[in-house]
Amino acid sequence: TRITTKNKHHFRYGRIETRAKIPVGEGLWPAFWMLGQNIDTVGWPLCGEIDILEYVGREPGEIFTSLHTKANYGDNANSQKTRFADIEEGFHRYSAEWTPESIVFFVDDQLVYTFEPKDRSVEVWPFDQPFYVLLNLAIGGNFGGPGVDDSVFPQEYIIDYVRVYAPE
Repeated sequence: TRITTKNKHHFRYGRIETRAKIPVGEGLWPAFWMLGQNIDTVGWPLCGEIDILEYVGREPGEIFTSLHTKANYGDNANSQKTRFADIEEGFHRYSAEWTPESIVFFVDDQLVYTFEPKDRSVEVWPFDQPFYVLLNLAIGGNFGGPGVDDSVFPQEYIIDYVRVYAPE
């Protein structure tokens, strides 16, 4: 399933946060992410992608935060994998603070990754434009799969809230 704010709400800069309880099991791939509003005209990855949370069930205990750009995308994305012993337990907060100079990622207010490139070309930094928000749970797929353990179903990806704070 997928929830998106495309053509409904977009923003540029600020803090975005969700409090969520992720589903667990091999083949599950919950995500909280953003895409550049100009995706329909320039395509992906030139529009930019900000992955605030990706959990891949085949790698328990780890959270991925990534940025996809024309210069670095797919397996070559600007990415950080961080281990959290209790990430599968209860609710956690996933956030990004986005400014004209950097994007900084947090899990439960713990800094996990900072992206602050010196090169500001559109191929490296497409993040000076409005983005929209997506929340989804994929089953399998190129990152979440290829194996899916059907014995883990049913599962829930529970979103307590999503908040967007304007820059100060």
